[in-house]
Amino acid sequence: MTEKQPSILFRLDPRSGIAPYRQLVDQVRRAVETGRLRGGDQLPSVREVVGQVTINPNTVHRAYRELENRGLAEGRLGLGTFVTENPDVHATEAGNVELIRQLQLWAKRARAAGLLDDDMLELLRQILNRDERVRS
Repeated sequence: MTEKQPSILFRLDPRSGIAPYRQLVDQVRRAVETGRLRGGDQLPSVREVVGQVTINPNTVHRAYRELENRGLAEGRLGLGTFVTENPDVHATEAGNVELIRQLQLWAKRARAAGLLDDDMLELLRQILNRDERVRS
């Protein structure tokens, strides 16, 4: 009997400053955007995620609820949680692929210039705060 491969392997970065449930949501979203997860794919059970990343089951439930609220996943009673088949939602999420690539390139260049991750996050916060003040 072969062991079932998980559809996605989660990783959490406790130093990121991003809530663990948000990290799970973001990882599923990125997997959908890049095509690693497709409509109908089953997400790991709460128990499997807890085993992968040593996290509170309530945190996984919260992440899955958020995915359902965004229309990216749906819970099926007794079966688990699945990526939705909704092409409109996936098209919207896929529209961010180029932006993500550009941000990854920027982060690579920033690291090459000697910036640490914390420096990049602070720089991004400053930019967002400036933009927010301009909009107000």
